[in-house]
Amino acid sequence: MTNNSDQKPPDEKENKREFLRYLGVASTVGINFVASTFIGFAIGHWVLDKYLDTSPWFTIIFLLLGIAAGFKYLFRIASRGYDDKDGNSERGN
Repeated sequence: MTNNSDQKPPDEKENKREFLRYLGVASTVGINFVASTFIGFAIGHWVLDKYLDTSPWFTIIFLLLGIAAGFKYLFRIASRGYDDKDGNSERGN
């Protein structure tokens, strides 16, 4: 008599694998959004405004650029996920 409690049906394993993949993508999007916003702020505030004495202009500009970069990544990942669901992915990435 074999113990089949450790073996899951293939459909359940595939669902779990897909869930973990989506969880990984979601966490990457969140981390990337925060990192790009912080990097934009840091460049504007601590690099440019500090040495050029133009406060707060470069801080505002580079903060907005960082937020835009975060949204760009978010939309790229969202469109890639949408293409994968439809099976119409024409991109190589």
